Amino acid sequence: MSAPQPDLPEPVHAELDSMLSRKFGKEVANYFSGSPLNRVSFLRTDHLFLSLALKHPSTSFLLFKNLEPLVKSPTQLAYASYKDVQPIIEDDPYWESEEELIKRYNSTTYTPQLIFLGLDDRDREGFEYKNHYKGAPFFALDITPKEPIASAAESLISRMESDGLSFSKGRMHLSLPAHEAAIYATSRHLLDWNARNPFCATCGQPTLSINAGFKRACPPIDLAPALWPPSRPPCATRTGISNVSFPRTDPTVIMAVVSSCGTKLLLGRQKRWPAFWYSTLAGFLEPAESVEEAVRREVWEESGIQVGRVVIHSTQPWPYPANLMIGAIGQAVPGGEEINLGHDAELEDARWFGVEEVREALRVGTSGLGEAAGPEYKEGGLRVPPKTAIAYQLMSAVVGGFLGGEAKM
Repeated sequence: MSAPQPDLPEPVHAELDSMLSRKFGKEVANYFSGSPLNRVSFLRTDHLFLSLALKHPSTSFLLFKNLEPLVKSPTQLAYASYKDVQPIIEDDPYWESEEELIKRYNSTTYTPQLIFLGLDDRDREGFEYKNHYKGAPFFALDITPKEPIASAAESLISRMESDGLSFSKGRMHLSLPAHEAAIYATSRHLLDWNARNPFCATCGQPTLSINAGFKRACPPIDLAPALWPPSRPPCATRTGISNVSFPRTDPTVIMAVVSSCGTKLLLGRQKRWPAFWYSTLAGFLEPAESVEEAVRREVWEESGIQVGRVVIHSTQPWPYPANLMIGAIGQAVPGGEEINLGHDAELEDARWFGVEEVREALRVGTSGLGEAAGPEYKEGGLRVPPKTAIAYQLMSAVVGGFLGGEAKM
C-alpha cells in the first residue's frame, strides 16, 4: 500500500511580505531541508563549548550503525543521552584544543565518529554558553561495532533493541517528520563523508576528524608505535592556506522541462522503475559549467530536447550520499522538441505529457519507487514521485501556473 507522506518543512518567514515574495511567491522548502537546529558553526573549534555541550543533561545523540539511524518507528527517530553513550565515547574527545589533538595524533587509535549538529534553540531552558548561545545540543554518533569499542557498542545496541528501538534498514527515510528528516540528513551526510575519507587525497596518509566532524586534517606527525621518527612525509596540503579537507557536496540539476507552447511537460523513466512511473530529468553538474548550461546539456543528452530559458525554482539536500539537488524549470525552444534517446542510454523512455495528465498524477499517482500508488490510482495511468521529492515540487509548480504567473508555488 501507499506509505503516508509527511508534511514538508515550513518556509522561513513564510508570512513576511516583501518585494521578493510578492514577485516570486514564498520560498519553497523541500524535504531534508528546514533543520530546527542552529548550527553555530563558528563554535566548532571551541573545545570548551563542545565539551560542555557533550555532557549536558539536555543533549541528544542520534545513533547510527552502518549508516542506519536508530528509530522508534518509520516516522520517529530515537535519541540517546550522554549517560547511554559514555561507555563508547569514554574519554572526552573535546578536552583539549584541535592544535593539541593534531600534535599527539596516533593513526592506530580508533575513535568513534562524533558530529556536533547544532543547538535546538527552541528549547531556551536547556544548555547555555557565554550567556548568549542557548538550546539543547544535538550530536550524531557512529556506534558501528569496531575494536576497541565493539563490546560497549554491542551492549548499547542490544539494550536499545530490547527497549523496542531498531536501526532502520531502508536506504531512504522519506517518512520522517520534516524537522527530523533534516537532522537525519545532516548526520548521514557527514558520517558517510568522514567514513569515505580516512586518507589524505594528496599524500595518502591517514587523516584526523576535527571541527566537530566537519573537517579532516592531515597531521604532520603520527605517534603510531610502528613509526619512528614520528614525522610524516611532506604533504602539499600543509604548505598552502590550510591542511584540511571539507565535506563533499555534489551539485545535481533536476529540471521540469515545458514545451514551447507551455501545455506539455517532459518526463522520463529508467528501466528499473515501476511500470508507468516517470519523473523529471536530472544529472550532475560538471566542472566549469553553470546550472543553466547543465540543465540544457543534460536534457539534450538524455532526450534530444533543446532547452532555452532556464530559471531556478528551489533546492533540496539529498544525503545519498552527498547531493544538492538544484531544481530548475526550463522551456523547450520551438522546433527543438523532437525526442531522441540515441545520445545517452540512461533513459528507457521519455515523453511529453499534457499538463492535465500530470496534474491528475500528482493527485492520485504519487508514490516512492517501492510503494503502491494511492487508492484512486487506475492501472495504466501516469505515476510520479511523492511530495518528499523535489521532482514533485517542480511538476506542481508548472501545473500550478508558475510559468504564467497565476501561481508562484
